Amino acid sequence: MIEKRQGAVKQITSHSNPIVKEIKGLVAQRKHRSQSGLFVAEGLKLATDALEAGWGVRYLALGPEARDNPVAQKAAAAAKARGALILEASTAVMSAMTRKDNPQMVVGVYEQKLLGARDIDPAGTTLWVALDRVRDPGNLGTIIRTVDAVGGAGVMLVGDCTDPFAVEAVRATMGSLFHVPLAKLGKDEFKSLAEKWPGTVAATHLKGSVDYRTPDYAEPVLLVMGNEQKGLEDDMAAACRTLIRIPQVGQADSLNLAVATGVALYEIRRKHLEL
Repeated sequence: MIEKRQGAVKQITSHSNPIVKEIKGLVAQRKHRSQSGLFVAEGLKLATDALEAGWGVRYLALGPEARDNPVAQKAAAAAKARGALILEASTAVMSAMTRKDNPQMVVGVYEQKLLGARDIDPAGTTLWVALDRVRDPGNLGTIIRTVDAVGGAGVMLVGDCTDPFAVEAVRATMGSLFHVPLAKLGKDEFKSLAEKWPGTVAATHLKGSVDYRTPDYAEPVLLVMGNEQKGLEDDMAAACRTLIRIPQVGQADSLNLAVATGVALYEIRRKHLEL
């Protein structure tokens, strides 16, 4: 485990430092992230977003460029005040941490947040997205970012989904991870929630007979999207009240999951808000 010297500053010069090794493990392996409840986010923007949103920060590593950057120094001071250990590292050490030749000037280690089925209360919300077995971290991150853009309440991860705290997924959110609640649900938990959902439960599906522009999308809306390759499983589709389709006129046999989700989300919001 990483040493816990909170609210201090530590210089790191060796690639073999235990902190460097642990951060490398968080970057590389899901099991390390799951066991520790921590994850890595790269970049000054994400560090600022996390701090402004009140997320717990365990470590903030600063490369040489950050030492003369007032925004980076402000972030470091805020993180230190919350008990984080500030790491001053060379470019080579930052590269070792992130496994990149050109690392960001700031790398943060944050505490994960995941809701459960019991934490989801649709009352007072307008829009949630549920993802069935999404596998691509770039798709997941882009969907989280899009949900943020339309003012959605959160994203449900149903079944065996990719890790939302993987570096690739975090990067694709562009900071929206720190603003959009995420929930992890089993399939049966999702079905139970969908059955009791007070508003619209709509899913894109190959058997969908309703044009996505047709429903009124009574709030709160639960938009359900399927796996990139196999789409939405039949039993998941059966739990949804409306199966919609997005018309296509070209030769492509399908839309990218993140694109399809974005198209549907903006149509849903258009019914209620001028975006």
